[in-house]
Amino acid sequence: MRPAAARDRGLAWPAPWQPRGAGGMPLAVAWPAAASSAHPLADAAASAALRRRGDEIEAAFSAVAPALQSLAERQFEAGFAERAAAELRHRLDLEVPPAWFEARWNAPLDMPALHARCVLRTFARLVERGFDASHAASSDGEPVAALIQRWGFHAVDITPCADGRLAGVVDFILRVPAAVVAYRRSYAGAMFDVEEALAHWEAVELRRWREGRPNAASEPTRYLKVGVYHFSSVEPAHEGCAAHGSDTSRAAASLLERLQQFAAAVERTHCCGASVAILLVGVDTDTDAIRVHVPDAAGTMAVDRYVCSARLYAATQDLAREAAKEAIRQAVADCAGVAADDAATEGMRWFCGYLLKNNLAQVDAVRARYGGPYPERGHDEKLIVVGDPIDDVQLRNLAFQAQMDSVEEGAGDLAVGVRILGARHRELGVAVPVLVLQRYDARIPGARERAQARAARMAAAVRDRHAAAVAGGELWVEAALRADGGANLEFVATAAAQRRCGCGTESCG
Repeated sequence: MRPAAARDRGLAWPAPWQPRGAGGMPLAVAWPAAASSAHPLADAAASAALRRRGDEIEAAFSAVAPALQSLAERQFEAGFAERAAAELRHRLDLEVPPAWFEARWNAPLDMPALHARCVLRTFARLVERGFDASHAASSDGEPVAALIQRWGFHAVDITPCADGRLAGVVDFILRVPAAVVAYRRSYAGAMFDVEEALAHWEAVELRRWREGRPNAASEPTRYLKVGVYHFSSVEPAHEGCAAHGSDTSRAAASLLERLQQFAAAVERTHCCGASVAILLVGVDTDTDAIRVHVPDAAGTMAVDRYVCSARLYAATQDLAREAAKEAIRQAVADCAGVAADDAATEGMRWFCGYLLKNNLAQVDAVRARYGGPYPERGHDEKLIVVGDPIDDVQLRNLAFQAQMDSVEEGAGDLAVGVRILGARHRELGVAVPVLVLQRYDARIPGARERAQARAARMAAAVRDRHAAAVAGGELWVEAALRADGGANLEFVATAAAQRRCGCGTESCG
């Protein structure tokens, strides 16, 4: 018998009488009242591992400013440069050249720039450190990769907004293993480039035809594109998506249209049955709760029709584990407008249920730690990553990721990031660190050299576009390369950076 809580249609979509905000979107669900025990779908082991990871990352960045503050007052002492480099090695585990700390009474150290450079190298060290993501590799004892293929998908492409509060969307919020994520690129407002997304799909399908990876092209599975927008339940008019003016309805509708354009692009350019699956997901950046806009029997999604994990959390809090999972399945079926045993929609519905189940564990973890929403509701990103994505290190408010092939193409995304981080870093009196990252395939002759040339051009273009901020010491830009396959970051020197710092070493970046 289905639990009574699951019969509430409010679990599947907002009731007509629910108060609505700007654009007709329902207002956020109130945070559940405190309970004495964890949610039945909480994952204590995974949440504890993620919490330890988050604490380690935060501690690494938090140690930078105190270390530099202790050095600043001693910068004119004899032998200071060598001692400073040794101290950073000891306190921050960073290998930096003593030339960084060469100071004179009439040319003191540029501490805001030094802070930015140490932040970038701390980020690189955390990438090198590597973090265990095995907590997401299985679901209820079954390998997730096998489950997703069983549900009818062979690759998952996730496009979140570039907002740093979604920087942990894969590992933390959705808890999806990296092994099944074919691509993950961020854009302001999640407004991805349709032609680029089409090229990603083509690369995956070519690999299926030629190599049978991740499965043979003859198998009836599809490529799944997931778009992730965000909103704020606590301050919806001010802390929503900056790219959409904190208008949740606009953010969701714009991304849904972009997803539909991608699906149409695949069908129109490759015909003969070529198709992809698309899914719209919203994230409340105050609680990490999600809205899954479940497609109906025709595959159609609607902005105001979704399953809300915050509602599910409250409704399933007192159920047994299996009953809670059944409530999720029923809520998803209700949202789709189909029976819970409808075979035609089963794969997508099970995937939606998988995301919701995973997210309930994250909602419980946030609630257990803070007793409610995150205390820091706005932006607190440490750096901006421009160019190619890097997701080895994930954490809420870690980095604003502006993925682009050229600064002209991503000017809007970059401007949003500079504006958001600029305000915060200006208060702290430090420069905004910008990492220009280019990846390359080491198997291809000359690939590294071409990547280095692209990185230099993009770094120069970023400096030119934001020349006033660079000249005023508010923006610090460095370029780095990374070979495909999880290699470490390699900072590369640029003439502009060397002129500014004056040390003339290749380590400047």
